[in-house]
Amino acid sequence: MGMAAPKEFWTVQDVYDLPDDGNRYETVNGELLVTPGPGFAHQLIAGALYAELRAYLAKWPVGVPLYGPAEATKGDVTRVQPDVFVASNAWRAAKRYGAVAELLLVAEVLSPSSRRGDRFTKRVEFQRQGVPLYWLIDPDARTVEARRPGSDFAEPVADALEWWPAGAGEAFRLSLRELFADLDQ
Repeated sequence: MGMAAPKEFWTVQDVYDLPDDGNRYETVNGELLVTPGPGFAHQLIAGALYAELRAYLAKWPVGVPLYGPAEATKGDVTRVQPDVFVASNAWRAAKRYGAVAELLLVAEVLSPSSRRGDRFTKRVEFQRQGVPLYWLIDPDARTVEARRPGSDFAEPVADALEWWPAGAGEAFRLSLRELFADLDQ
């Protein structure tokens, strides 16, 4: 972490003040998370998921699809950049990242450098915030687990990602075969 290591508690402003050095800097309740830029497999999966969510939300406009490094900030000590997420439509009116008041869905693609932060620190925070669905996607194992608020247990996703937000006329569905398809080419 270089010069950032000595500080014990990080605010959103502290993160904004860090140099633009190619790393992703996030803070969750004062804990600094630092990860390098994402790898190739990570981007293929995140891109595929975002494209499918965007098409779904064009048909059922119940939220705004976004992808990292877009940020979702809560208060003065939590600033995260989920890989793919859907914010409430209130974000569209505010037109700035810090105004993301409600997240409807968050997906993180695990990598060696982000595994601990995504699986523990960020997951706990998203559950605390009441994010209805959190997907942890593991490109190496080609698996996905779902997490929901109030549950300590991961739900393995067997065949397809499914999400049915309030106000949509049908569920979003993306098979794991389709999600991981670009990794086989």
